[in-house]
Amino acid sequence: MGAQGEETAARRTIEAALAALAAPDDLEPGAEADGATVSWESPGPGHYVVTLPGTRKLSTTCSLVVGRHSLSVNAFVIRRPDENHAEVHRWLLERNARLFGVAYAIDQLGDIYLAGKLPLAAVTAAELDRLLGAVLEQADGSFNTLLEKGFASAIRKEYAWRTSRGESTRNLDAFRHLTRPAE
Repeated sequence: MGAQGEETAARRTIEAALAALAAPDDLEPGAEADGATVSWESPGPGHYVVTLPGTRKLSTTCSLVVGRHSLSVNAFVIRRPDENHAEVHRWLLERNARLFGVAYAIDQLGDIYLAGKLPLAAVTAAELDRLLGAVLEQADGSFNTLLEKGFASAIRKEYAWRTSRGESTRNLDAFRHLTRPAE
């Protein structure tokens, strides 16, 4: 199969796989989805924007681009840390050694992404599901750790500001250990 044929086959596979991931197949007839489903759109041929639902990070937006020979995936994880850059970067590099299909990367601004590539011949529904699962596991699973390492001072300031105004700190509960007074 030529490059054009591989691209077309990969697009069809991706679209079918994304449609299956976006369809909540475990719902009872007449029931409604809870909103925690995969959504996607195609802004152009071979380009897909996929939104993955999370628990720590509300959602992760992932770009899939079918190229002449490969499928590339990129997902924004978190903006440039305010502090502890070396510690954050070391943590990312240590994680990269254990990842499948994607790796942490930083852009010219210092923002953190997940990036990966697959040869078009390897694009199957199962492989795409595994790749998106790796993106979700890393972006969502590492979110609080990255916030702690790179934004601890901002979390403390936000907590102090909210408590001084009597506002809810509920969404900061995961960081209680950072906001408690030192003993």
